[in-house]
Amino acid sequence: MSRRLTLYRWIHRRSVPLLIGASFTYGAFNLRKPAVNDNGGKSWPKDSQLITQQRTQGTEVPGSITHPPPTPVSATQSKDDDVPLFDVDPDGGAWASLSERLSSAHAALSAIKWSQLGENLTDLILPTWAPDLPGYFAKLQRELDMAPGSLADEIWQEAQDPLLNPEIARLARVRISKELCIEEKLFQQRRKRYTTTALAKYLGLPEEEVEPEDVPTIAMCGSGGGLRALVAGTSSYLSAQEAGLYSCVTYTAGVSGSCWLQALYYSTIGKQDYGTLLGHLKRRIGTHIAHPPSALGLLTTAPTNKYLLSGIVEKVKGDPTAELGLVDVYGILLAARLFVPRGELGVDSRDLKVSKQQDYLKDGAHPMPIYTAVRHEIPIEEKDSDGETNPESMSQVTREKAKRESWFQWFESTPYELWSEELEAGIPSWSVGRQFSNGVGSVRENGYSVPELRIPFMLGIWGSAFCATLSHYYKEIRPVVKSLVGFGGIDDLLEERNDELVKVHPIEPAAIPNCFLGLENQLAPTAPKSIFTSDHLELADAGMSNNLPIYPLLRPGRDVDILIAFDASADIRDENWLSVADGYARQRGIKGWPLGAGWPKKDMSHGKTAAEIDIAEAASPQQAAGKIADARESKRGASVNHSDKPPEQGNGEDAKDNGDLTYCNVWVGTTLERTSGAEQAPSKLLNDPSQEWQLMSPNAGITVIYFPFLLNPAVEGVDPNTSEFMSTWNFIYTPEDIEQVVALARTNFQAGEAQVKRTIRAVYERKKGRRLEVENARLVERWRRLLREEGDHFR
Repeated sequence: MSRRLTLYRWIHRRSVPLLIGASFTYGAFNLRKPAVNDNGGKSWPKDSQLITQQRTQGTEVPGSITHPPPTPVSATQSKDDDVPLFDVDPDGGAWASLSERLSSAHAALSAIKWSQLGENLTDLILPTWAPDLPGYFAKLQRELDMAPGSLADEIWQEAQDPLLNPEIARLARVRISKELCIEEKLFQQRRKRYTTTALAKYLGLPEEEVEPEDVPTIAMCGSGGGLRALVAGTSSYLSAQEAGLYSCVTYTAGVSGSCWLQALYYSTIGKQDYGTLLGHLKRRIGTHIAHPPSALGLLTTAPTNKYLLSGIVEKVKGDPTAELGLVDVYGILLAARLFVPRGELGVDSRDLKVSKQQDYLKDGAHPMPIYTAVRHEIPIEEKDSDGETNPESMSQVTREKAKRESWFQWFESTPYELWSEELEAGIPSWSVGRQFSNGVGSVRENGYSVPELRIPFMLGIWGSAFCATLSHYYKEIRPVVKSLVGFGGIDDLLEERNDELVKVHPIEPAAIPNCFLGLENQLAPTAPKSIFTSDHLELADAGMSNNLPIYPLLRPGRDVDILIAFDASADIRDENWLSVADGYARQRGIKGWPLGAGWPKKDMSHGKTAAEIDIAEAASPQQAAGKIADARESKRGASVNHSDKPPEQGNGEDAKDNGDLTYCNVWVGTTLERTSGAEQAPSKLLNDPSQEWQLMSPNAGITVIYFPFLLNPAVEGVDPNTSEFMSTWNFIYTPEDIEQVVALARTNFQAGEAQVKRTIRAVYERKKGRRLEVENARLVERWRRLLREEGDHFR
């Protein structure tokens, strides 16, 4: 169990799942009792009817390889002696707790005398569907009853069928390495063939003249921001797709809502086309994700009930210490709204596993998606004689150690692997959700493991911004508190207690089994001690650390030349997410990152900007993360008030003078090493064609193209800062709202489209020039060697 301090822990113990309210109100259930494998001696079904039915529903990928039923790993004589077994609990553990809470919910709702509330009271307060809630929960309770023939029983039997879930027969091991996994390296080779053809077409060059070695590796990323990020990101990616730019991209990466975007794109719903995806969103997100009749109807009606509830049954039955909480409920609701097509009959179970997205990458026809989440490493505590935490008694040494050990560890998830840079280790994506011990995945008594954790739970993790710390919550409302007369003292008090607030998560993040359990002294030195003892990893929205997924794209081996960021963050100017990457790049020794990229500060001189960069130098990722966070928090509330006036299009000088960026902004880093004691000047904004020669410099590094989602006077009726439907916490978009966002994204992209093409052409020419220079040098050296060995035949 984590050492995390949490408020309202009693909520998780006592609440039951309720979907009551005019918009949405629901409780969360957190299963604290140990859950275990209570298979009850059942083996996976031998009835071929289940297999035949699954195949007729189109679960086999066209053209994919069909494998025969794998032989299970024997529980007594396994192929590997160190394969651990799942624990067995005949009492049902977490599943019994789930059943009890569902029963309590049904009883509580049934006890309400709906007919006696009075006609006026019902009309004024209760929606018309409220009296139907007991019936919904009664049906849900029956479906999740593990009695033979129930839906839950059917799901659990199919979960043990290796024909339906081939991954359960595979032995998983933790891969400890800094290197990219072999599957991703092979993908890079396949994708290069596509991007070479696409770049030639995009730049208008003869394809036979374009060498694959000269083609820049382009990555594209979207920001966090809930449905706003999903809709705005889809609109921006659609613009890039229409321009032919998206076909040149090797990697995409997301945070929060842009993770949802990627998951939908790589599904039978999105069909790998952003126009199709936008059409789906118009049909589905006009209703709130937690509208009770809609959500409960999908959870209790075939075929969507089995489609959505499978993950719950597999997680609670398969994980002996499962915890099902608010984030998990949130993920199920998201899946019910986003991953169910119109008509509700065309659901496809292939869409609910991240590893299944490999099918879309096997020939290199599409970019590889990278999903992100973070784990919050909480500072250590000192306890008094009563065992209670006492911050006042903490020694200075302990305080300093706690500060060093508090940081966000980034986890990236791809169709191939779940991996952490701080730990320098990962596991196959198809093994996420199973228990591990000493680096080896556990198996059940029948020789099989549990299926891969389904995407609905990942949707909750990727977008769980509400799991932020109390410190983060207060930062959001601090400007309002400070503006109130008489509240200055409260602000000072809370700021003094920030070290305590940063440790408190009012809502606990979701948890998955800890695959690094027992790997002491085998992972990277940056791995915290708690990672070796915690049963579960608590993961949350990566936007708590950086609302742009830049870090995974800077991973060595991916060798990104051009990073295109579409930023639809709510706090786009003040947080300055691009600048946060400066310290990350410096601490990890990443050459070529454009230091100083991001929103300029009117009140900061060149010396102060350089000082900000230097403060991020640290001996470890923990120290770097802490210093970056301190610097960012110290600037919050002190940032200048920016005008809502839209930027001047295509005029970099005007943008610089106004302290603003344009719709499209370009920076390029340098690969030159900074001399000792010398101050490295921040990279300059290249928004004027006369400055673009710097892209051709032999020492040029990573090029960043930044599209902030800004107000544009050419598109009326939508302002990312003031339009109510653009709020992060809005969960309803009408088709008209979506059309306005599409129009704004397309107009802003078109404002920088020519600049983007010039930038990519310049990077291509620079790489081509380097290759020719190296080839010419080799020819000269070869000629000289021949002269030395054979002499000059013309003398």
